[in-house]
Order: sequence, then C-alpha cells, then structure tokens
Amino acid sequence: MTARRLLQDLGQGRRPSAKALAAFASGLADGSVSDAQAGAFAMGICHTPLNAAGRAALTRAMRDGGEVLHWDVDGPVLDKHSTGGVGDCVSLILAPALAACGAYVPMISGRGLGHTGGTLDKLSAIPGFRTQMQVDELQSVVTRVGCAIVGATADIAPADRRLYAVRDVTGTVESLDLIVASILSKKLAEGPEALVLDVKTGSGAFLPDPTETRRLAQALVETGQAAGVMTSAILTDMSQPAATSAGNALEVISAMEALTDPTGRASARLLALVQALGGEALALGGLAADADDGAERIARALASGGAAVVFGNMVAAQGGPADFLERWRDRLPAAPVVAELRADRPGVVAKIDTRALGEIVVDLGGGRRREDDTVDPTVGISHLAQLGATMVEDQPLARIHARDSDSAEAAAQKVAHAITLEDGAVTPPTLVQETVR
Repeated sequence: MTARRLLQDLGQGRRPSAKALAAFASGLADGSVSDAQAGAFAMGICHTPLNAAGRAALTRAMRDGGEVLHWDVDGPVLDKHSTGGVGDCVSLILAPALAACGAYVPMISGRGLGHTGGTLDKLSAIPGFRTQMQVDELQSVVTRVGCAIVGATADIAPADRRLYAVRDVTGTVESLDLIVASILSKKLAEGPEALVLDVKTGSGAFLPDPTETRRLAQALVETGQAAGVMTSAILTDMSQPAATSAGNALEVISAMEALTDPTGRASARLLALVQALGGEALALGGLAADADDGAERIARALASGGAAVVFGNMVAAQGGPADFLERWRDRLPAAPVVAELRADRPGVVAKIDTRALGEIVVDLGGGRRREDDTVDPTVGISHLAQLGATMVEDQPLARIHARDSDSAEAAAQKVAHAITLEDGAVTPPTLVQETVR
C-alpha cells in the first residue's frame, strides 16, 4: 500500500516525503517492490522530479538498504567517481597515487556499457586480476595495500541494482534524480570521508551539454554533502579522450606509462587530470592545504615511484601477477593486427568526435552494447593525435589494434572520419573547466 500511494502521488504531481522514499527504497532492496512498481517509480520521477531534499533522502535510503562499510584506519578514506568517457583510465593512476599520499581508497567501480569504457574491464585485461571480492576481503586489501578497485557486491546498494536494471528499458536513464541516487548510493556505501566527482562535458561525455553537466555536478555535490560526506565536483573536458588511447589493455598501458614514466611517454593531459582530481581529494580529506598543494603531492607520488609500487601491490593482492610492475609490457595481451592511420593532407587537428571513437572500440569488440557481451581486452585505438596538433601529410594520426585485417581497415576508415583537420591554429578546450564545492 505504501508503494502504491507513493506512485499515486508521483502520478498526480506530488513529491513523495522522505519517509515514503525511504520505505520504497527498502522495498526495492528486499524485493517487496515489484519490477513493475520500480519501472513506474522511475517514470514517475521523470514526470515529477524531486527537489534537493528528496534526492538526498532517496540516496541515503538506497545506501542504507545494503551494507555500509566502516573503517578503522590511520588516514582518511577517499574516493573519486567519473561520469564516464572515452580513454578514461584515471582511476588506475589516481587510486594508488592517493594511497601513496596517505589515504585509503576503497574504489567501487563498474563495467563499460555503450561508448564509455569501464574501469573493471580495463583491470580485467591484467591476467588473473579479480574485480569481485567480499566486503571483508576488500577491507583487508585496502587496509594492507592502501587501495583496491572492485565491483559492487550484491550487498552494496541492492536498491540501485534493481532500479538501474529498469532505467534502461523504461527510457529513464537520463533522469537527474536517478543518476545522482545511483552514483552516490554506491559511493557513499564505501564509507568515505570525502569524495571528488569528475563530471565530463564535451563530445565524448554522457551528458555533452554544459548546462546539463553543471546541473548534475551541483546536484551530486549537494546530495553528497547532505549525506555527511565532504564532496566536490570538477567539470572536465571530454572533447577528446582523456588518454591517447581507448581500449582496455591499451588504457592499462597508458596508466602504467603515467605511473612508471610520468615525465616521458605519459600523456600530459592524463597526468593533469589525475593531479587536478587527486589534489582536490587530498584537500577535502585534510592531507593537503588546498587543491594546488594536493596536486603537487600527487605529482611527487608519481615521480618518486611510490604510486607505482602501490599499484603493483594492489594487482598482486587482487590476484594479478606479482611481478606486474616490473614486467607489465610482457603480461598484457596484445591484438594480432596493428594498423596505422595516416593523415591524407597537412593540417591541424581541429575536432575529434570522441563518442564515435568510443563506438569504434565497441565495434572492434572492446566494449559491450548489452551487459552479457564478451569484451576483447586487446583491441582499440592508440597513439591518437591530440586536438591542436599540427600534422603533415602521411603523418600517423592513430594506431588501430584489431582481431583481423578487415576489422582494422574498417575501423581505420571510421577513425579518419572522426578526426577533422583544418588549416590555421586551433585552441583546445580547457581541460579543467570549473570546480563545484
């Protein structure tokens, strides 16, 4: 009867109370709310959006419907979440860098769906790496190593698991209220003291419209803080991939270059993003005087090799090769075919259709369109030219990693269409656009 009343209220344009939202979330978690009611709820929220207090109430209730982690460690528990993009391997670098600076990072992440890649898919390219573990093992690894990156268990925010499944089939994926509750219910269940959110905007983002991006960032920050967690959001550009690669094993390579050779082969854009997010997280957690000081501390953790050591320890603790830090190039799988795409004319890289690049990786087999699709960790795009780069004719624009020559050729043609060369200088968009606190 409680669920029916809530749905009737939504249908008549009345916002439900915090108590009614909590009861509905509890019903989602324990199964007493049916799938039909869950779908009606998702559609009702689109018809009658919640206010800030309602979003906070729903998020807290979804968090509290499952297990919430508690920590007994000698430093702050921090985490980061990205709204998703292409070539975004930031988590693989940031989690160990934060740990090397004295934080503890229990990062619950997801798999990719559609054009955006998933952190768990990237880590699954490492032989033996386990992305699933029970809460007690997660806490043990984080306490011992400093960080772990895993998928959510069935006991973490079970209401979100139910609601997430119906959002796609009911056309309610882009509901601001449901996005906020979905992201934060899982992140807040980790028991963090502080959380920094990387909210993407641009051609490769989940929400490319800057106005919608800012609304989401503000709603996430308001809701996280209302739940008692120090929260801020950084709006970052996704008009080109975060790294110069897209594809699971290829992005692990990009991450390892940042961890082991930050002044050499590593992407400057990727490093800048890691430092900006890490600096904000350290400042929120009291490990830095401010975000600039925190960014410098992250840079030192990378330059000293401390972050790399933590990453190697994390890989070993989660079932990967014990010598991964020393022999990662040998341990990662590689595609059988690598083809080079070259510029057919001189010019400056003026535009990159980043969403198209993500979809090309999916077409190659490196992503999934349905949750049960199998992912090939070896395929993708690497050595991608950056916005503003001046190219001469026949200069490489990208490398295609594929299962066979036919798929490599087809992908190369699509990548060529996704990169626009023009005459004259081009100024790329600012990477870090705004911080919402």
